[in-house]
Amino acid sequence: MKPIHYHIIPSKPAAHIFEVSCIVRTPDPTGQVFSMPAWIPGSYMIRDFAKNIVTIKASCGGGEIKLDKTDKQTWRCEPCQGPLTIVYEVYAWDLSVRSAHLDTTHAYFNGTSVFMSFQGYENEPCSVEILRPEGSGYANWQVSTAMTLSGAALHDFGAYQAANYEELIDHPVEMGSFTLDTFEVAGVPHDIVISGRHRADRGRLKCDLAIICEHHVNLFGELPEMDRYVFQVMAVGEGYGGLEHRASTSLLCSRYDLPLKGVDEVSEQYRAFLGLCSHEYFHTWNIKRIKPKAFVPYDLTTEVYTHLMWMFEGITSYYDDLALVRAGLITPQSYLELLGQNITRVIRGSGRLKQTVWDSSFYTWTKFYKQDENAPNAIVSYYGKGALIAMGLDLTLRQQTAGKTSLDDVMRYLWQTYGKTGEGVDEKTIEDEIEKLTGVGLGDFFTHCLRGTGELPLSDWLKSSDVNYQLRLPESSRDKGGKKTEEAKHKTVMLGARFTGTDGGVRITHVLDGGVAQRAGLSAGDIIIAIDNIRIDARSLDKRVGEFRPGEHFVIQAFRRDELIEFQAEAMEAMADTCVLSLQAGTPDWLMQQG
Repeated sequence: MKPIHYHIIPSKPAAHIFEVSCIVRTPDPTGQVFSMPAWIPGSYMIRDFAKNIVTIKASCGGGEIKLDKTDKQTWRCEPCQGPLTIVYEVYAWDLSVRSAHLDTTHAYFNGTSVFMSFQGYENEPCSVEILRPEGSGYANWQVSTAMTLSGAALHDFGAYQAANYEELIDHPVEMGSFTLDTFEVAGVPHDIVISGRHRADRGRLKCDLAIICEHHVNLFGELPEMDRYVFQVMAVGEGYGGLEHRASTSLLCSRYDLPLKGVDEVSEQYRAFLGLCSHEYFHTWNIKRIKPKAFVPYDLTTEVYTHLMWMFEGITSYYDDLALVRAGLITPQSYLELLGQNITRVIRGSGRLKQTVWDSSFYTWTKFYKQDENAPNAIVSYYGKGALIAMGLDLTLRQQTAGKTSLDDVMRYLWQTYGKTGEGVDEKTIEDEIEKLTGVGLGDFFTHCLRGTGELPLSDWLKSSDVNYQLRLPESSRDKGGKKTEEAKHKTVMLGARFTGTDGGVRITHVLDGGVAQRAGLSAGDIIIAIDNIRIDARSLDKRVGEFRPGEHFVIQAFRRDELIEFQAEAMEAMADTCVLSLQAGTPDWLMQQG
């Protein structure tokens, strides 16, 4: 038996309860300390997983011993000789990629949600026994995980193992009756496991994911050492998200995002899903192995700060859709549509003029992961703007070196220097390293793009690569950009707010700086019911506001809490903040090849 042994069983699926037991052969004789993580790598917010512990008890030598809670996530046992056994129940009802979820149809968990860490044993090998829930209704359940087998048959319940605690919590587990397909890349089996009802064209999905994975492996030159890679997909009615792991990714999507048999084109929904898969697979190198120095090793007890999230999430966000066009899964114009949509998202937030990407990375724990109604006016996304900076860096390197050097070379250098060695990336020196590697002076680039709030020179960057950059007026609040439209016959008027439909009207979720709504005094949470005494809903609001010409006045009737208030509004011309990109001539090299 390994120094630490875990048992986990979905003991009460209908009540969403896992039972976990941990056995420590030789506990600390002064009183073993153990704890639950406060956060999960890849999702930078304190989640306090210990709050889901329902019951807990300890025993040693055949008798129960005392447990003392020393803080919100830590316990200390009464001194004993061992072996020490801790048994606890975990409530699991979070249908996301970050925690744990259990019902009578399936079970899913991340290790951070269910496995205790024992002080002094963090670097010791551990074993896990994954047990089938009791009852005939679970006889056909299987297990999906990239964790190393240790007696269990592939895709079955039984014994697994991990080299240490950090590896243990980096292999999420899915249990249930799921569809399973497998392809091979770089000699390593890759599973596609889909839970939830779906009618996906599994053959097409398998083929497309294999192409994406091969593309990323070719970029870095090799796949990190692993026995198996797993795409764990939970298909639901509405949902979207992903979380990377060292040999797997957990994905949440709408079942309508998956490809259907007999449909040859790449729908917008399927394109987004492929981009998500590409993003998480790229993380296999960039963040799971090429890490900030602050994450080596992870401290899961508290927030860990770095200014480099633009590099790990931003660069990954650049390559996720870029891989789709380079691999031939989407057309160059389809890629430019996606790029135009990202540019539109970034420039529609005035927060880009107030917060740097450098600071956005640092404040991920609070401002980015805990966004409120003022977020568009106060912060910038290190995903979105970070991806644009990565593009600018790539195009700058290509231009300055006549195409001999690109961001691809930087990524391969990072993999060889940091990913394969386990050394963390030092944010104080990485910019100098990139300059030395490429031979291009990038000091002004990094200062302006990372630590400044000025506009990015997007038009200049793209022009150097024969791509036309245009900003047009939005057609409506649902206009995501990326596509050409007919010229408006008159100046467009917009409310200057984000909103959602609700019973009896439209609920404002965000009021944007300087727009009609803010100038009129509207606030997030207000429910608009009428404009100039004509009832509106989410479908008619844009049309109604668009009837007015700049300078005209109108009245907005809205409820704030339970009070009906009339707001005096003045129509304003909308800003040309909607990006459209197009090719000047042929397809540029950066969209066709790896440099």
